[in-house]
Amino acid sequence: MNAPSADPAAPAKSRGNLVGDLIAGITTGVANIPDAMASSILAGVNPVQGLYAVMVGSPLGAIFGSSAFMNIAATSALAITAGSALSAYGDDQRVVAISTLALLVGGFMVIAGLLRLGRLLRFISNSVVIGFLTGVSINVVLSQVGDFTGYSSAYTNKVIKTIDAFLHLDQWDPQTTAIGVLTVAVILLVDRTRLRNFSMLFGMLIGSLALIVLGWSGVQQVSDVAMIPRSLPLPSLPDLSLAPALWMDALALAIIALVQGAGVSKGYPNPDGAYPNSSRDFVGQGAANVGASLLQGMPIGGSVSSTALNISSGAKSRWANIFSGLIILAAVALFSRAVSLVAMPAMAALLIVAGFQSLKRDRIADVWATGWIPRVVMVATLILTLTIPLQQAVFLGVLLSILAYFFVTASKEVRLTRLTLNPDGSVTEGPAPAELSGNEITLLQIYGNMTAAGAETLEQHLPRALHAQRPAVILRLRAQEGVGSSFVAVLERYNQQVKAAGGRLMVAGVSSKTKGQLDRTHTTSDVLGADNVYVATDNLGSSTRAAYAAAQRWLAETPGDPAAPE
Repeated sequence: MNAPSADPAAPAKSRGNLVGDLIAGITTGVANIPDAMASSILAGVNPVQGLYAVMVGSPLGAIFGSSAFMNIAATSALAITAGSALSAYGDDQRVVAISTLALLVGGFMVIAGLLRLGRLLRFISNSVVIGFLTGVSINVVLSQVGDFTGYSSAYTNKVIKTIDAFLHLDQWDPQTTAIGVLTVAVILLVDRTRLRNFSMLFGMLIGSLALIVLGWSGVQQVSDVAMIPRSLPLPSLPDLSLAPALWMDALALAIIALVQGAGVSKGYPNPDGAYPNSSRDFVGQGAANVGASLLQGMPIGGSVSSTALNISSGAKSRWANIFSGLIILAAVALFSRAVSLVAMPAMAALLIVAGFQSLKRDRIADVWATGWIPRVVMVATLILTLTIPLQQAVFLGVLLSILAYFFVTASKEVRLTRLTLNPDGSVTEGPAPAELSGNEITLLQIYGNMTAAGAETLEQHLPRALHAQRPAVILRLRAQEGVGSSFVAVLERYNQQVKAAGGRLMVAGVSSKTKGQLDRTHTTSDVLGADNVYVATDNLGSSTRAAYAAAQRWLAETPGDPAAPE
């Protein structure tokens, strides 16, 4: 037997992928350097802690995650939330506390991934996510007004601090503001060129070089607010004694990171065309945060912008993200001294531009156009994000989203229609009647989620039996894979109402799961009766027709007495 011939194109293709991944890794790695530093400043910690996190987190996320292209990086949402969580800690404590926070975040994410909790993200509505991210973007901009202008406000709330700054224009430092404006101008100009992927880096470098050349000693540099180590850190365990005080904040950060990461997973398929598994991506992001914590890094997560840059730069596989981390590692090892010379107003300018660019105006407009309920949820989440600590706003936003789903959206989706079986075998669907007719079969189809709110909404739509005598009612549950206890209670009350009119209530199209629920709650035996429950089969409509035929026989065989209903 002849051996199969080797494909001569395979080595060339492999080398081509490696070159593409290396170019994408260099591009993404270099672009992530200013972002990581800026995010560290946003969190109120040493700028190198963002670099430490990304240099180890990006490769670990690529190795353990499902997405081949997701770039694990520092994001403004995570940074500003982490900063809010650590607001009670002193400068020295923050360095240690943020690595503990990263470890806890990583732990929560790994657990969520192993438990396959990706499906739970569907309960966090898009309106909550957009409201929160919009608030974060605004907070990013407002938080940098002091470093951009050199004006120090006595207030703590970012909105009030910004208003106070603009009421004291005469107290802005001209040199600090000039460096900030120059950096913004450079970023916006480079954004219009082919080097747009490096606009932040150019802005930071040129703004800092201008400060050095001009010799303005009154303008702050990174060295004035943080001590930059001259060597790479050795792995060390975070301070676990801080865990009891930080676990709730870590859970909030994990939720933010998981929502952002899920957005990346859904937006970018893998090279084989299949979309990544969100739960496995949770594990990848968790591993990235655990690795970051061991090197004194800050919490990180899947970044939409960095992932888009990774793909647009020619990434072919997960090796691009591994190369990205190695590039940052080399930069930290060789240029850590240069980090201390970066101008603080240049970093502030970078964050202000990033904050404005991260405002998703089209997505805000989409939520606004959807209806008043999404509008209220989005605006409420936005206001919470601007007025209370972000980690608290996350939990309240998630709670608001769940309440909106179960008590508003789910109930709005409930519909009840009447089905009419025609002699030719066809079925006509029309509006459900307000009242039942006597000595007649009423076949009703239920649509929507039979949760607490859904079941109560259904009860309001069920036709009443005020004047009907001996009505036969069939509720078709074909669309229900399972029901809640609220629906069982509604079923019991409606059965009493129909029986009081001398009628009979039947359910058809009952799934095996729903049948089990009805059996366990004794609804089958004690309320409806076993002969009034028809289980769905593979033959669509057969159980409904069987129930209909039984109702016809009941009406024909039981004359009844209109004056004395059974």
